[in-house]
Amino acid sequence: MTVMAALLSWFLVGLFIRVSKARGWGQPIRVDGPAHQHKEGTPTAGGVPFVLALAAVFFPLYFTGHAGGQRELIIILGALAMGVIGGIDDLLKVRSRMVGGKKELLAREKFPLQFIVAVVFAYFAAPLAAHELLPGLGRWGDMALITFVMVGSVNAFNFADGLDGLLAGIAIIVLLPLFALSPSAALLVAVLLGFLWFNAHPARVFMGDMGSHAIGAIAAGAYILYADVWLLPIAAIMPVVAVLSVVIQVISFRTRGGKRVFKMSPIQHHFEHPDVGWPEMHVVMRFWMVTALATAGVWWLLGGRP
Repeated sequence: MTVMAALLSWFLVGLFIRVSKARGWGQPIRVDGPAHQHKEGTPTAGGVPFVLALAAVFFPLYFTGHAGGQRELIIILGALAMGVIGGIDDLLKVRSRMVGGKKELLAREKFPLQFIVAVVFAYFAAPLAAHELLPGLGRWGDMALITFVMVGSVNAFNFADGLDGLLAGIAIIVLLPLFALSPSAALLVAVLLGFLWFNAHPARVFMGDMGSHAIGAIAAGAYILYADVWLLPIAAIMPVVAVLSVVIQVISFRTRGGKRVFKMSPIQHHFEHPDVGWPEMHVVMRFWMVTALATAGVWWLLGGRP
């Protein structure tokens, strides 16, 4: 079924690119960002078709008893709910480019929605966690931690996007230790392979927020319910570094009179900056390599399980 998921994703993403180009749903490029102006007009929101492919394969498997039990349903529903939040953001960006109006969801609008989804997920996930999360604090303490991890993961994976193939490759590597344990993780790896066919450099489509939100939710859910929540920030070290670089940059700018720590943030764009000078694919490959080393360590900590 993973092969079917990969092929369906490949087909839907390819179809989405054709429709997007015909309708002009291209991605605007920031003039104050990295030198990516040559990518102007590349279709965005490519996460929409691969998330649809994921759901289209998962639910028939689940309802026929071939996609795990309650844990899997909780993970997928949480991912789809987070994906909808990201999808609203994608829709606003495309609509703004086409007809004007609101450009995106503001942080003060997005975070409360993410928090609500994370709390609901935590309520159902806490009793099913693979390991005791916060000994002595009971279910409410576990729920608080799961909520924080879910919201943090969604935003960390979102900030790790922005270069051709970067986030898809990172997510595939991070999920490999759980490939044989969680059907939702395996199916996500499969649909990301179908997406990466078009997102590899030079990208013919960008992921957008629906895809990154769903990835962050499945990564968090799978590690909480099948492995150990404390291993997620090790495997996902580059998303963690990406979100921390944004936080550090904002704090520095606001408290040090406009001074910045990084040339740009998230940190992948710092390395792309002309003063640093890494080519885009060097950044991508090096981030993949660091992720692979960290995930190999997680695999060892899990006892070398497949």
